[in-house]
Amino acid sequence: MTKTPLLSIVAPCHNEEEGLREFCRRAAAAAHSVAGDAFELILVDDGSSDGTWEIISDLAAKVPQVLGVRLLRNHGHQLASTAGLAASRGERVLLIDADLQDPPELLLMMMPIMERGADVVYGQRTRREGETWFKLASASIFYRALTQLASVTIPRDTGDFRLMRRRVVDILLAMPERHRFIRGMVSWIGGKQVALPYERDARFAGTTKYPLRKMINFALDAITSFSTTPLRIATWLGMISAGVALALLVYTFVRWLQGETVTGWSSIMAAVSAFSAIQLICIGIIGEYLGRLVQESKRRPMFMIETILRGSEQAELPAVFSEMSADDRRAALDEVFAPGETPRSQKSGRLG
Repeated sequence: MTKTPLLSIVAPCHNEEEGLREFCRRAAAAAHSVAGDAFELILVDDGSSDGTWEIISDLAAKVPQVLGVRLLRNHGHQLASTAGLAASRGERVLLIDADLQDPPELLLMMMPIMERGADVVYGQRTRREGETWFKLASASIFYRALTQLASVTIPRDTGDFRLMRRRVVDILLAMPERHRFIRGMVSWIGGKQVALPYERDARFAGTTKYPLRKMINFALDAITSFSTTPLRIATWLGMISAGVALALLVYTFVRWLQGETVTGWSSIMAAVSAFSAIQLICIGIIGEYLGRLVQESKRRPMFMIETILRGSEQAELPAVFSEMSADDRRAALDEVFAPGETPRSQKSGRLG
């Protein structure tokens, strides 16, 4: 299959066996409405422990447009999304989760907006069904804090659900950072980006894949990727602490000159504890940035694909696929599934 599809739909999947068939049905129907048969539906299995890959394999055998991508292990939502984008070849690419909280049918509204010149059409949530009060409150605080801290304008109440032109996707894939915050990276690229307000549905099936721990890590990745403000806050806290300490030293010296003993062991201990806490906070902030620099400097592969599947044919991609240029990735994908040729590997999905 070397003909370039008009549309690619990329959906990262992690333990989505309960709702994956319904997602595929609705996504394929929406894609067919706007692109006919000239589309591909890329389902990325992000190290699922249930029957997600078996369902993807079955769908690929039944639906010619389905492309299955299986990662060697769980890389997380952002890198799984990146792997799917790297495997896409469409002139326009829709990034969407497979849990059906973001309706695939909105594609029919996004495409006309892009026809009028938009480079990116992103979904902006006006309402979120099926979310707990804690999730809603923490998301609201996160987006508003990010708006104040980020060095680029990142729209509030948005996820990764968006339709992008190929040039935007290629620029996004050329950005080398491993700790990825895709919605911020797309905002950084610029161009004409248009919001499409919508009401987000409850999950069709299964449970959320973002517990509190992952939410906190995701927020840290977002803030450290697009803002140095926390480092400046650490600097100001240090300067304020130094000023307070100097004032206490002057006060103590003056009282000593007056022959008075400075009392208040408790207050002294409280001050020492406060200064120590500020120092540890500052060290922690610096450590977050430094740790990310260390991880980036290792230059490990961004993601590792075990198997790529179209129809009943399985193949392997080069081990350096995640680091390839856009043209080289396209050539590698065309070579794997060239018409009339046998894939380079049908028996083993291991990286060569």
